[in-house]
Amino acid sequence: MSQLKKGAFLNYATIILTNIIGLLMTPLILNHLGKSEYGIYLTIGALVGTISLLDFGLNNTIVRFVAKYKAEKDKVGQENFLATTMLIYLGISTLVIIIGVIFYGYIDTYFTKMNPEELEIAKVIFTIFIFNLAISLPGGSLTGICYGYEKFVFPKTLNIIRYVLRSLSVAAVLLLGGKAIALVIVDSIFNILIIIITGYYVFGKLKVKIKLHSFSSKFIKQIFSYSTWIFVFALVSLFQWKAGHWVLGRICTPGVLSVYGIGIVLGTYYGAFSTAISSVFLPRATKMSVDNRSGEELTDMMIKIGRLSFIVLMFILTAFILFGRQFVYLWVGSELGEDGSFQSWLIALMIMVAYTLPLVQGFGNSILEAKNKLRFKAVLYLSFMILGTVLGAILAYKYEAIGMITGSVVAWIIVQNVMNFYYHKEIGLNIIRFFKELFNKTIFAIILAFAVGYVINLIPGTDWINFIIKSTIYSIVFSVLAYNIGLIDFEKDLFKKTLNPLLKLTKLSR
Repeated sequence: MSQLKKGAFLNYATIILTNIIGLLMTPLILNHLGKSEYGIYLTIGALVGTISLLDFGLNNTIVRFVAKYKAEKDKVGQENFLATTMLIYLGISTLVIIIGVIFYGYIDTYFTKMNPEELEIAKVIFTIFIFNLAISLPGGSLTGICYGYEKFVFPKTLNIIRYVLRSLSVAAVLLLGGKAIALVIVDSIFNILIIIITGYYVFGKLKVKIKLHSFSSKFIKQIFSYSTWIFVFALVSLFQWKAGHWVLGRICTPGVLSVYGIGIVLGTYYGAFSTAISSVFLPRATKMSVDNRSGEELTDMMIKIGRLSFIVLMFILTAFILFGRQFVYLWVGSELGEDGSFQSWLIALMIMVAYTLPLVQGFGNSILEAKNKLRFKAVLYLSFMILGTVLGAILAYKYEAIGMITGSVVAWIIVQNVMNFYYHKEIGLNIIRFFKELFNKTIFAIILAFAVGYVINLIPGTDWINFIIKSTIYSIVFSVLAYNIGLIDFEKDLFKKTLNPLLKLTKLSR
């Protein structure tokens, strides 16, 4: 199996593992830290995550340029490029520390709803996070070098091992009485170990060398010209997922931050399932674009991928509407309380509803990337994410976490509707046909399954056993209805081909 295929497999394994472990670890961390300290932990992490934007997309740039120099067999150019980027990272790490020192002095005046004890915890966590960031940014370039050499297995395997060991260590620390500061220290230790191990692999096994042969300002401009749009999308991600934390941190108590954070976590899990499907089709989009395929042919591919994503997402969304509130209460309700768990469920639900269309149309983004037409989307998203954050901040003064997410969700919905016009005009996608084909058969299966699910939800009980029984019955009902009513012949054949290897293994085991 090639490095590319192994890397793709490890990518899916990472998504599944992080989602499962994340679902298990979140209530453990929340219960041991408490609602307030968990909120501080999330918010300071989001704040430092904002400072991480100083990376300016250099990691992705390293992947691209290292691959380029390796293909050209230009060792001198590669050595010079890496030396230049390391100098840039040295400057960035210095800037991170300076910004950290400056903001440290304003923590007391910014987080006005925290008491003195909470502020002290926030300051210590912030200091360790800043140290972490200062070493992680240049350290992350080592992984970029691995990817540039098309060595995907080592860094991805290392990341999986790290995630498992880190989770076990966090669990042990919490059970021994550790708090948020201890968790941040654990992360720092693992970051340092990963940098050392990856460094040994890059310099010892791959024999990569870093040497400054010549320094050119034009070279730096070339590096940053490539990373500019990567940086813009990083800003978009910031306003989507992190801005709400530091807005609420200014005007709300730490408990509200926990409620908001739990909702965001669940919303991001939702997106991971669809991204796992659509991300593998970027090479196909690139090939179709290079071959100058027509808008109708691109629409055909978008429909095929969109329908697969839509079925998966509708199963998760309808199940979350029906049983999600019960799940969230059982999951974290002991700390958040009934009202807090309801708000977290509602925040996650709003994200899922607003996020569904962009996820279903994920292939459209792959086409834009393949055609190098991301500029319009980047500017549009950034503009509306900023406006959404401002609207959310205004609403948050009265409605707190719900108000904050409302502003963001409104922005997402507007942006995706505008993008549909752009897909139609600039790419030639037949958006009307896309929606007709998307809902063909699937909508009837989804409505029928949801109606049956509503009846299933009437089964009395509120404990875990009750939840498992109801969700299992609904999963079977949805699967049967989706297969027999919702899928077209092509999708049924695809499903059978996927199951055939598993069925053969079952027969062999017998």
